[in-house]
Amino acid sequence: MLACAAALAVCACSSKDMAAGVPAKSLAPPLKSPQGAFLAYEHEVGIELAAADIPARLQVVQASCQSGKFGDCVVLDVRQSAGDSPSGSLSLRIAPQGVEPIIGQAAQGAQIGSRSAHAEDLAQVVADNNLQRLRLQKEHARLLEFQQRRDLAVADLLAISRQLAEIEAGLETAQREGAQHRRRIETQLVTLEFRPPGGQRGRSEIGRAFSDFGSILTVSIAWMIRAAAALLPLLAVLWLGVFLWRRRRRGNR
Repeated sequence: MLACAAALAVCACSSKDMAAGVPAKSLAPPLKSPQGAFLAYEHEVGIELAAADIPARLQVVQASCQSGKFGDCVVLDVRQSAGDSPSGSLSLRIAPQGVEPIIGQAAQGAQIGSRSAHAEDLAQVVADNNLQRLRLQKEHARLLEFQQRRDLAVADLLAISRQLAEIEAGLETAQREGAQHRRRIETQLVTLEFRPPGGQRGRSEIGRAFSDFGSILTVSIAWMIRAAAALLPLLAVLWLGVFLWRRRRRGNR
């Protein structure tokens, strides 16, 4: 019941983004998984920051994560684009107590334009994984015990060896999946999206339009020249036809 109530509460929170322009200091307290629940939290934060400050801010937050400044943290993905529409994004996985501090650092002196958080309930997945590992471990122990019998034929020993290899491979896969589940539960995924404020984006669009003016004009003139080159032979044929028709008409008169 506790896990279900927590999941419902998280779903209600994830359905609403924070209003645009929310200062970093007014962020909600970190989401924590209730005792006995298996919830994997993910956060998405849109930060409005001056275009010139985006590269440096990305480096600062990335360095804080890699140094473990706010707890266990690993950088998963970093993206940055320059030009007329600069932006950047950083995805990381961090311990729950480090979520708010690293978001606060990323949004220092900036505005949080949007924020959302949601959780995936992994209770059933974790239970299934535990049952699978328990079943494989019992089967592995049973085959090892059976393998010790002295009255087994060579073919039986070979068959048991093959089954043991398959079970061991299945156990390794189940253990890797279990470790991944624990990682998702014990840490939280944070995706930070950096973009310039709306005014800067509008100015960049106008600047891009002016910068594209010359290329658009050049392409248009080139198209007109090509069209003229294609029409000249047709115009010459039409002129010759009209000339011959008029000449013939005057001759008939």
